[in-house]
Amino acid sequence: MRFGVVVFPGTWSDRDFGIALGDVLEQDVEYVWHKNRDLSRFDCIVLPGGFAYGDYLRTGAIASLSPVMESVVTYAEAGGLVFGSCNGFQILCESGLLPGALLRNDHLEFRCQWNYLRVENTDTAFTSACEQGQPLYIPVSHGEGRYYASPVDLVDLELNNQVVFRYCDADGVPTQESNPNGSFNNIAGIINKKGNVMGMMPHPERACTSLLGGDDGLKLFQSILGTRLTGATG
Repeated sequence: MRFGVVVFPGTWSDRDFGIALGDVLEQDVEYVWHKNRDLSRFDCIVLPGGFAYGDYLRTGAIASLSPVMESVVTYAEAGGLVFGSCNGFQILCESGLLPGALLRNDHLEFRCQWNYLRVENTDTAFTSACEQGQPLYIPVSHGEGRYYASPVDLVDLELNNQVVFRYCDADGVPTQESNPNGSFNNIAGIINKKGNVMGMMPHPERACTSLLGGDDGLKLFQSILGTRLTGATG
């Protein structure tokens, strides 16, 4: 399977994805500069974390206007798989591919820590290798990760089963204490209605080997690989 990892000025988790997908899972990985437009050769597009240029204005706002994002939107509208982590999630929201926005953490602090996420939906191209309600141990690293959506959008997300991950404790129970940023409804990751675009604030690419503290992140990428093999897109 061939992954296209988009690189914006200021991106740094692109190499983490390269290691997770290329070295650990032995897949083809190509880095795509943000000014490139041709995505036709890829099976999945990844928008990694970091601090894309212009984030000081609003996270992801300027990056969402990069030439490559026009192609990402077209790619997604055609049914292609698109996955965004951290800053990538912010960019997906800013580009309109996912609803809502990511705001400053409610405690106004940058948080870099391991967190548990409860799997809310396994009927997706990104979580089919997970178990319903399973707590995954995956790190977060952000200062603006508080998920916000309008009351109407929040209701739609819940009713349509678009909430994929929720911050929780080790037992899989969503609590205020387990929420690292004040996200509405403890939301850590969501998917679009079509089921081919997912964004999340945590970093699964940093949880792909026990040497880093855990490998629960592999389940997401194994899900994508399984989806490609079966020809399903959610």
